[in-house]
Amino acid sequence: MDDGGAGARPKRADARRNEETLLAAAAKVFVTSGVEAPIREIAAEAGVGTATIYRHFPTRADLIVAVYRHQVEALAEAGPALLANGSSAHSALERWMDLFVDFLVTKHGLAGVLQSDDPCFDPLHSYFLERLEPVCTALLEAAAGAGEIEPGQDAHELMRGVGGLCAGAGGNHRYDARRLVGLLIAGLRRAPS
Repeated sequence: MDDGGAGARPKRADARRNEETLLAAAAKVFVTSGVEAPIREIAAEAGVGTATIYRHFPTRADLIVAVYRHQVEALAEAGPALLANGSSAHSALERWMDLFVDFLVTKHGLAGVLQSDDPCFDPLHSYFLERLEPVCTALLEAAAGAGEIEPGQDAHELMRGVGGLCAGAGGNHRYDARRLVGLLIAGLRRAPS
């Protein structure tokens, strides 16, 4: 089994797929039931036994860190793909922000744990910024370069603003963070000259 250490053998393709399935199931359960949801609920969502989850992730903290990192990586990889395949840089930015909102909703489910005293969670915020801020910067620069948004937008500032909009929902079902983020991104559009 791959322990992630130096010299470890790479995981087989089926083991990677199983891990992907577990991480997706855990993320979904964390959003609906919180990070303290029973492991059996995650196992049922993934269609596996609880022993399979513990074989991949011996502790709940291991699972939480893996879910967080997996989602950050997926979001980081989505930016360049959206730019390459989108109809415009601004549409790529809009779509990426939708994915970012999805991530933040899941992250808010993890927020209490991530702010705990457990040192295994300490590097996650830096990892988040190191991976995602350059992606957001590239999207903003592409949209500005295409003349679609005003130049000089700051990725860190935008990401914090979107985070604030997402945090504002609390438990209010009438609050639509996605709509507000859409308005914010639309507001970046360059005024016609």
